[in-house]
Amino acid sequence: MGQMMNSGNDVVSFLKGQHQQVKALLEEVTAKSGKERERAFATLQRLLMVHEAAEEEVVHPAARRAISGGEQEVNSRLKEENEAKKALTELDRLDVDSSEFETKFAKLKKAVIAHAEAEEHEEFDRLKAVLDPERLQRMRQSAQKAEAAAAPGRREREH
Repeated sequence: MGQMMNSGNDVVSFLKGQHQQVKALLEEVTAKSGKERERAFATLQRLLMVHEAAEEEVVHPAARRAISGGEQEVNSRLKEENEAKKALTELDRLDVDSSEFETKFAKLKKAVIAHAEAEEHEEFDRLKAVLDPERLQRMRQSAQKAEAAAAPGRREREH
């Protein structure tokens, strides 16, 4: 089923790989314009939605229990995620080629990258250090299920 990847098959490798996809999409939105920017932005929104669903359902609960200071760490990440959701909603209402979109998107891009890096260092790496590999693999499977459940329906053809 393609679970084995060169980068590892645990939840940490899986989510870090998605962070790389998010960063690439952030760059794509910045570089594109018009319909191409709209498509890249929509793809970014969908990826962030399913990614955050997996974290909220699988990773954050484990981090709260397993790492020292986990409660405060997860609360900080959730606050950042909520701010990003608000910014995405705001951006969704704007013309993607407007200067307002570009200014607000640049701010979101910076925040999302800082969030991903904090998550990787303060949550993912620390979880990997305290949980056994089998548990991390099971968490990946749970994260994939959570993402599948959160994925939007087949509305790709809407324009």
